[in-house]
Amino acid sequence: MSEAIYLQLNQIFRDVLDNDDINLTADTTAADVQGWDSLAHINLMLAVERHFKVRFATTEIGSLSNVAELVSLLEAQI
Repeated sequence: MSEAIYLQLNQIFRDVLDNDDINLTADTTAADVQGWDSLAHINLMLAVERHFKVRFATTEIGSLSNVAELVSLLEAQI
């Protein structure tokens, strides 16, 4: 299931950040992606919640340090 989640997240990140060059990996962090600042992070998490039909607690969102943690969080909810 992780591979499918990564593919979907890749598209969400590309759409929200308007950057078709994004290729997420487990180790990708905000520092690795141009334009992924605090405001973009909120928009990304809202888009992820809408797409996967899940809700994250603020503490969950704030504790994410890389894409692998986001994928794990998603896998636990879907």
